[in-house]
Amino acid sequence: MTWPPAVAVHEDVARRVLVGPGALALVPAEVARLGAARVLLVATPSAAAAAGRLSTGLDDRLAARFDRPVAHTPVAVTAEAMEVVAEARADCVVALGGGSAIGLAKALSARTGMPQVAVPTTYAGSEVTPVLGETEGGVKTTRRDPALAPGTVV
Repeated sequence: MTWPPAVAVHEDVARRVLVGPGALALVPAEVARLGAARVLLVATPSAAAAAGRLSTGLDDRLAARFDRPVAHTPVAVTAEAMEVVAEARADCVVALGGGSAIGLAKALSARTGMPQVAVPTTYAGSEVTPVLGETEGGVKTTRRDPALAPGTVV
C-alpha cells in the first residue's frame, strides 16, 4: 500500500430539498422562512402557467417577475435582470423553470448575496450544484463557489 492511499472525495453543499406532489405551493412558506419580503420571480416562458400560480401564492411578497432568462446565462441578460432587482428592491430570487432560469438566479445571487429558491421543471442539474456558467462575447466562463448553490430546491 502506498501512502497516502488513493481516496475519492465527494463534497456536497448542504441544502434543503422539498419533494412531492403540490410542492410548488410550499414556495411562499420557504420564502417566509428565509425572511424575504420582496421576491424576484425568474421564470422561463415554458413555465408561465406555474409562474402565474406561484405569483398568486407569493401575494404581497412578489416584487417583480423576469420572464426572459436565456441559455448559458448571457451577462447582458443578467444586467437587465439586475436593473429589475434594483427597481423592485428584491431581497430573494425564486427560479422556476429549467437551467436558464436557475442559472440566471445564481448569477443574480452571486452579484447581490440574496438567497435563492430553485424550482426546477427539468433536470438540468444546476439546481444542486455550486457551479455557474456565464457567457459574454461568445465565450462561456464557468466558476464554482459553494455560495452559488440554491439554498432550497423544490
